[in-house]
Amino acid sequence: MEGQVQPITIDLTVDRQTYRDVLRAILHSILFHRLFGNITPQVYEVLDVTLPAVRDDAIEKLIDEKVDAFWRAVEGGPRRGQVSVTFSEKRTKKAFLGFGEVHENVPWEQWVVNTELRQPKSEDDRVMLHATLARKLTAALKTILTYTSSERGRAAVPRISSAVGISPFPFDINARVGGQEV
Repeated sequence: MEGQVQPITIDLTVDRQTYRDVLRAILHSILFHRLFGNITPQVYEVLDVTLPAVRDDAIEKLIDEKVDAFWRAVEGGPRRGQVSVTFSEKRTKKAFLGFGEVHENVPWEQWVVNTELRQPKSEDDRVMLHATLARKLTAALKTILTYTSSERGRAAVPRISSAVGISPFPFDINARVGGQEV
């Protein structure tokens, strides 16, 4: 898949009480459906929605670091931001004039989770926000499941040439707030 990758987008409105659990659960769900190595499954319960997750110390540490960095940036500045997960294929090209080889990561799929931080003004507002967020989480899980099991989603995955580690493909998790990477 050459050129620009069309991102799959998930939009969520979170509050201070739920943001960490929501972002962790969504990132874990994406990785659960796109890591092709041997993974140990687990689940996250967020607002009575059950989402799949990956039990792996390195993955959990990476997600925690990105979610915490994202929160620090959102809490002190703009109320909107995004966390993206980009999967790439490692390709080898001949170097200039055919001397040596150059390795590059070519993206084949990107997930973008747009978030907005909203603080409820009352208990009724909080209950409504959480009910809406639970519906959005269910819809996000359906989006992940539908895309990854669709013909288009399966066709996006490059040929797996090695089965080393939890993922045969490099992936990055990036957080952006106010146009700046955090």
